[in-house]
Amino acid sequence: MGSDEQNLARHAAARAAMEMLPEGDTIGLGSGRAVWAVIEALRDRWPSGPPLRAVCASSATDTKAREAGIEVLELDGELALSVAVDGADEVGPSLGLLKGGGGALLREKLVISAAERFVCVAETAKLVPRLGATRGLPVEVARFAWRDTRRRLLESGLVGDAVLRVQRDGEPYRTDEGHHILDCAIPERADDLAPGAALGAPEANLRAWGATLAAVPGVMEHGLFIDMADVVLLGTPEGELETLQA
Repeated sequence: MGSDEQNLARHAAARAAMEMLPEGDTIGLGSGRAVWAVIEALRDRWPSGPPLRAVCASSATDTKAREAGIEVLELDGELALSVAVDGADEVGPSLGLLKGGGGALLREKLVISAAERFVCVAETAKLVPRLGATRGLPVEVARFAWRDTRRRLLESGLVGDAVLRVQRDGEPYRTDEGHHILDCAIPERADDLAPGAALGAPEANLRAWGATLAAVPGVMEHGLFIDMADVVLLGTPEGELETLQA
């Protein structure tokens, strides 16, 4: 998909997501270009400032939301979010998602978990036959002793590889929480490594495998978002929309 087609697809999904956000609600906004396209759509609809309040999952989204006139709040243990809107790097057959390409996976999962509904905004090109088909799984790890965490992941056999994410200058990437990210290969037979997993249910197997992965000391969070999306809005290269329901 070319850049023009990608923009058409992304903005088709963003416009559809915008229509699902009731005026006056408090919402969650994830991170990445799809979410920023939603913010642009909101600003275009309400140039004087969208009648919405939002919790933002990244500093970049926070900045863009404030520039659009959205009131930005923090999760304080009492705030209720009606809906969270976020993108995805991959969308699986049962609406499981792989996220974290932009590095905000921990905060994104916290925001989504605080919302009544989760609307995923993506493009049809993100559809895959199985999660991990086109990219590695981001795993957010504590900076302290991250090499030991990487060693434990590899020695456990849970992942086939675990590559430290670096910036363009070669320095290790740091999330907004100050953590590092290891990009890991998802095994094709996660059921072999996940206690209690069932054959024939690949995303259920990944959920069990992800729970085992999350229990490794030093792992803060991973980019598997299984059974979390209520609706996936997929823009097409022609600027049309496909809607998938959980």
